[in-house]
Amino acid sequence: QVHLVESGGGLVQAGGSLRLSCAASGNILIITSMGWYRQAPGKQRELVAAMPNGGSTNYADSVKGRFTISRDNAKNTVYLQMNSLKPEDTAVYYCNVQAWQYPHNYWGQGTQVTVSS
Repeated sequence: QVHLVESGGGLVQAGGSLRLSCAASGNILIITSMGWYRQAPGKQRELVAAMPNGGSTNYADSVKGRFTISRDNAKNTVYLQMNSLKPEDTAVYYCNVQAWQYPHNYWGQGTQVTVSS
């Protein structure tokens, strides 16, 4: 009954920008954290950025200074602004929401980000 709908992925040239969004809809969630993971072909899923309640943020070293995570709590939405994109950023990006309600972790369907040289 809870759905995380992602949007904003696509194809972009190196050095370009994209903004991802993820909106939680359906049942009301008591959210404790929102963030983004990504998975490149043949690699494990890795944390890109996270923003727990309280306004703190965490970023993977590879994206620091280039990506910015933000939240609109009234809309249960999380964003990922990606600037200065590099080919190594190419991956499927997954929205992640942690909430009080079981199963506690929720995932979006994934959105493809492809950065060309």
